[in-house]
Amino acid sequence: MACVDPPRKKKKGRYGVAELKTLGNQLLSSASHINNLPLLLTFLSPSSPPHHVLESLLSLHSFFLPLLPKLPSSSAVATSAVATSAAAPSAADQSEFIYLTWLRSKFDEFLKSLLDILASPQSDETLKELVLDTLMEFVKVANGGVFHSALYHKLLLSIVRSTSPATFVVDLLESKYFKYIDVRYFTFISLKKLASTLEGKDESDDKIASADGNNESQLSSKMECFIRNMYYTISHVPPLQGNNTSDLEMWSSSESDQKQHYGDASVDDKLLKSKKPNKNVLSAEKITKKMKLKFTKAWIAYLRLPLPLDVYKEVLVNLHQAVIPHLSNPIILCDFLTRSYDVGGVVSVMALSSLFVLMTQYGLEYPNFYEKLYALLVPSTFMAKHRARFLQLLDSCLKSPLLPAYLAASFAKKLSRLLLSVPPSGALVITALIHNILRRHPSVNCLVHRENGVDEGKSDHRTDEGTTANSDNVKTSAIPCQKPGIDHFNNTETDPKKSAAMRSSLWEIDTILHHYCPPVSRFALSLGNDLTVRAKTSEVNVGDFSAGSYATILGAEITRRVKQVPLAFYKATPSSLFSETDFAGWTFKSEEIPEMIDENNERSTKDLL
Repeated sequence: MACVDPPRKKKKGRYGVAELKTLGNQLLSSASHINNLPLLLTFLSPSSPPHHVLESLLSLHSFFLPLLPKLPSSSAVATSAVATSAAAPSAADQSEFIYLTWLRSKFDEFLKSLLDILASPQSDETLKELVLDTLMEFVKVANGGVFHSALYHKLLLSIVRSTSPATFVVDLLESKYFKYIDVRYFTFISLKKLASTLEGKDESDDKIASADGNNESQLSSKMECFIRNMYYTISHVPPLQGNNTSDLEMWSSSESDQKQHYGDASVDDKLLKSKKPNKNVLSAEKITKKMKLKFTKAWIAYLRLPLPLDVYKEVLVNLHQAVIPHLSNPIILCDFLTRSYDVGGVVSVMALSSLFVLMTQYGLEYPNFYEKLYALLVPSTFMAKHRARFLQLLDSCLKSPLLPAYLAASFAKKLSRLLLSVPPSGALVITALIHNILRRHPSVNCLVHRENGVDEGKSDHRTDEGTTANSDNVKTSAIPCQKPGIDHFNNTETDPKKSAAMRSSLWEIDTILHHYCPPVSRFALSLGNDLTVRAKTSEVNVGDFSAGSYATILGAEITRRVKQVPLAFYKATPSSLFSETDFAGWTFKSEEIPEMIDENNERSTKDLL
């Protein structure tokens, strides 16, 4: 039987849909038209018209599908050729082997064309969906009913290494195939291999880039595109939820494959009833354990890659909800999170959520946690995009009654200093945080009612801040007296132990009592109450203020019912903007001559006319 590609008598552009359909029908009807196979393969390319690709795809899919179990694997072709020549087979066996080997090469060419169409940005979306369904059907049946992991790895490789965003194809996989447990299992395995490969290439690329600067930019852009596609893929693979056996549906239909890799849910139920152990079948608990292990390896391999800044931030935002609960051992993320927390700025704010989860739920010890948290208290934090989550975590971190007095005082003083430089929405949430600190830690309430920056005389020589914190000299005035003094608080000190906050006072509270924004000044009045009386006071929910902005404040003021409207009434026309009592020692008298004032009024009237 001749299996040689015949010379084309017609040019590729002269074939129409009807002729392609005829070629496909001939190929499916008789083996004598086997030479139509390479001709149909020439129409499978991203540059071909979609209707030509569709007609060729349908014919070739119907031709190869029943032959897949008979075709040798690509890796076994060379080995089989050596074994066949050594055994001196008959002519019939040798011709059969050559024919199947040729079909295998054409099937590999068919797969390559399909993967090119799937990854090409020029391909139609409907055509991409059909190509994906064809490839997944080959994954299902090409290995005798066992999941074809090698073919599926090639599929994911083409998605990740696409030079364009792979969002459409990944969304198709999520909606159609990620519900199957074996698809998810081998997805994690493949992504782990791909991430390890990219990590090795990144190291080798550094050596190449040192010799060629242009090459560096090309490699970095390619690497960045790969990393983005990989993140979109791995973030859309749903993890296994608990030990629910209804979530164990398989894409591959072979029962042997289920026994080998996961265990069939129905078989597992029968085993539970009969109480006969079977080593080949895995329980739902063991399946969950294996899935968690593959999930963990895939994410750890991905987090080792040089992530772009926007992807890095998105990973940190979603890590505590989408990744940490499903890891086999979440503590292994401590190095990644501590490095992220040490970066500073917005990155540290985003890393705080995951780090807080590891500390409170998984026993992670981080000695410098409060020092790093103290360093994040800057004005830009209260205007950041993800400030709401950070502020709620900040309130939770300062909730423990075992927090030292000097530490609580440092945070209260640092926050009060920020009242002078943040917008009104930030002032509201800072007031709520200070309110909660003063209520939870009665030993620092002396900072509110202290009349001077430091106690008279003796306090200058105190070194034991705990003694100062437990002082009983607490007065009941709502506002600190305006006496001259020295603020011993060091605002530039990064170590809260050395900030000398216990020797200072919260004089900034008196400033915001006269804030230009009415909600801020009204809310600040609550800090003048005796917050040590727990029966009469309660903590403030920081979440109600954490996402505030100018728009929310304005909306609340518009809807607020006002009982008394302030009016500007003067018995005499004021001659200056400020009165002499407002600024002692200053005068604001006009020195203009009355004739000059009249001339200016006339000029302004003419300009209006």
